[in-house]
Order: sequence, then structure tokens, then C-alpha cells
Amino acid sequence: MSQLPNCPKCGSEYTYKDGNLYICPECANEWSQDSSLESNESDDLVVKDANGTLLQDGDDVTVIKDLKVKGSSSGIKVGTKIKGIRLVEGSDGHNIDCKVPGVGAIKLKQEFVKKS
Repeated sequence: MSQLPNCPKCGSEYTYKDGNLYICPECANEWSQDSSLESNESDDLVVKDANGTLLQDGDDVTVIKDLKVKGSSSGIKVGTKIKGIRLVEGSDGHNIDCKVPGVGAIKLKQEFVKKS
């Protein structure tokens, strides 16, 4: 049995091959056999808070503006602390995936938070 390469993004050993692509089931990274690690590193998502501080997965942030939540009568108040954010690629600018106390799982725009 041939040895498949570990995921270049997260290092997972549980990769599998689909056609001419390798796929990581843990982080959903896809890459071709001839791609190199340097090309994947340049694709890293850069997200900065309202003050220009670089955010990373797992950071704690604070909301800097009252936010309305669609489909809910309550919103997110200024000063709400959010722990353990996750950065995602958002086509509409919602780059922060998190769980807000009292609201639940939600995506936020980076310009409405600051790093705690």
C-alpha cells in the first residue's frame, strides 16, 4: 500500500486521494500532488481587528459596537466578550466564526471586534 502525504496545512495523517487531489478530512484542505508547502502558506487568511491587530484562531475578542442579529429580538451588546474564535474565509466579509453567549453560533465581521 502506498504512503499518502500528511496534510501540509494541519499535519494530519488521515489524508485520502480523490482523483488527482489529496484531501484532509480534519481541516478540509485540498492540494495537488505537485503543489508545494510554500504555495499553501501564502494562502493563509489574514484577519485584523478594528485596531489593526492580527487575529488568530483561538483568540478572545470583545465586541465594540451594538450589533443586530437577523431573526432574533435580542442583539449583541457592546463589550460582549467572545472566547475562542475561529477564522474562516467569508465571501461577504464575515471572517470570524464564534459562539456568542446568549445568542449562539454566529459569524461576525472583523471590523466590529477588538482583541482582548
